[in-house]
Amino acid sequence: MGLKCGIVGLPNVGKSTLFNCLSNAKAQAANFPFCTIEPNVGVITVPDNRLMQLEKLVNPERVVPAVIEIVDIAGLVKGASKGEGLGNKFLSNIRETDAIIHVIRCFEDENVVHVDGSIDPVRDKETIDYELQIKDLETVDKRIEKTAKVAKTGDKDGVKELAILQSIKAILEQGKSAREFETDEKTEIFVKLLQLLTTKPVLYVCNVDDEAATKGNAHVDALKEFVKNEDAEVIIITAATESEIAQFDDHEEKQMFLDDLGLFEPGVSVLIRTAYKLLSLSTYFTAGVKEVRAWTINVGDKAPQAAGVIHGDFERGFIKAEVIKLADFVALGSEHACKEAGKLSMEGKEYVVEDGDIMNFKFNV
Repeated sequence: MGLKCGIVGLPNVGKSTLFNCLSNAKAQAANFPFCTIEPNVGVITVPDNRLMQLEKLVNPERVVPAVIEIVDIAGLVKGASKGEGLGNKFLSNIRETDAIIHVIRCFEDENVVHVDGSIDPVRDKETIDYELQIKDLETVDKRIEKTAKVAKTGDKDGVKELAILQSIKAILEQGKSAREFETDEKTEIFVKLLQLLTTKPVLYVCNVDDEAATKGNAHVDALKEFVKNEDAEVIIITAATESEIAQFDDHEEKQMFLDDLGLFEPGVSVLIRTAYKLLSLSTYFTAGVKEVRAWTINVGDKAPQAAGVIHGDFERGFIKAEVIKLADFVALGSEHACKEAGKLSMEGKEYVVEDGDIMNFKFNV
């Protein structure tokens, strides 16, 4: 679906190290600001144990997981909204993403410099927020100037749009993000078209040391308390150690390493799944001897839209969908057994696809 998450944060908080863990790309990770000049892009797979279940039952020629695109964006500094550092480029790169993964340093290490000279995750979060809000305020002001002229003519749409813009401006001027503006079906499309930076959903990633890998620390607690009223998730990652975990090819060796840290699975796996959820994405499967595949759709998509992810002709010529629930497929062992047991249903155009559905589409064009 071409969806992107942008990894953002101040310089030297662990963005590029985390990106390397996620994508196995080799973004330069150095102990100085702006080592990531161009945004690094990696396509990463979404960990999903259900695929392994299907693989064992179907024994296909290949397995294709769902993916998300991750963009590692240059570190931001104070004044970015006014062009400081790589400000304008940084902000334009964020604008092109669908969600923000905000990496915040929550570890002490005198050998790794902090751009502000001390560790304060709440301050760092506010620095990023402020720069994004100022840029959005600039965008909204320019739009208000144009829309006000239209509204003066009595144009009804212009009057409505101006009211929305003024409401968003008031929120931004209070030092809040534009995502706090409550939309409905009528206003949501207009607000999306504004492409404001602070309307994007955000996931906070606390980069900690090994000692804080499982329970966090005072820095993590401070950040969680500060964002408790936001509609956002906070997860803990040990980026430096995760980069070591990523080097293991042997599953058992990797699990032993994780056990020593008290972790059930790599933190990046949690991050990827959380990012998938952040984007309001869902997965359905196709399962045949040629291929078992996870397909990405938006939560709430109906059967024709889900079919269209495979090919536009599937959506245009949609007739019906054969649907098997994953639990039934796993319990009975095959598509044939599910049919025999009456566990295969025929669904029409209004069927809302559920996460984990196994589907086969009938179409005619």
